[in-house]
Amino acid sequence: MRQTYTGGEKLFVDYCGVTVRVTQPVTGEVTIAQIFVACLGASNYTFAEATASQTLPNWIGSHQRALAFFGGVPASIVPDNLKSGVTDPCRYEPGINRSYQDFAEHYQVAVIPARPKAPRDKSKVEKAVQEVERQILAPLRHQSFGSVGDLNAAMRPLLKQLNDRTMYAYGVSRRELFERVDQGALKPLPRCPFVFAAWKRAKVNPDYHIDVNRHYYSMY
Repeated sequence: MRQTYTGGEKLFVDYCGVTVRVTQPVTGEVTIAQIFVACLGASNYTFAEATASQTLPNWIGSHQRALAFFGGVPASIVPDNLKSGVTDPCRYEPGINRSYQDFAEHYQVAVIPARPKAPRDKSKVEKAVQEVERQILAPLRHQSFGSVGDLNAAMRPLLKQLNDRTMYAYGVSRRELFERVDQGALKPLPRCPFVFAAWKRAKVNPDYHIDVNRHYYSMY
């Protein structure tokens, strides 16, 4: 069944299946950059960026930069069941990572993960991922990058072209549709920036200390 979305209702987020090699120019070390994609349901207006990994700090950081790019906050965010964000991918009551929940409360946004094995729940971002791979990553496939920052700098003008290109099915661009239906419906961004915090269940050692990133803290 075709799904319709109202302005400012849902933001869909996911990672591309395609990754990009980043080669450190001095050491020659090769890392694999991940491509985060966010797409508003009503207008298809798209955000994309490269990050060093899909770990929780990068996952939440990409969300923050996406909301800053859109200039507002939707009513809900629909992620895939990525382990960084969803601790229990249940079909009916999924568990949300505590740091991700803190982020959602700070931005006053609901996080509603897609159901496991239900790609239609996030078909908007599936299409957005395809467009990012075809219109941004494909043109860059023969270029080399020395850092994730260099890769993002090369992606920005292509992302602008993607959002400015007229969509055949709508007769307008993503940017025009965003300005018509989504922009005015988004809630304002919070005045204070979100501060990331990682939560860990620590085990008390026999000497009454706990280990947090190789720093030891007494329980007394």
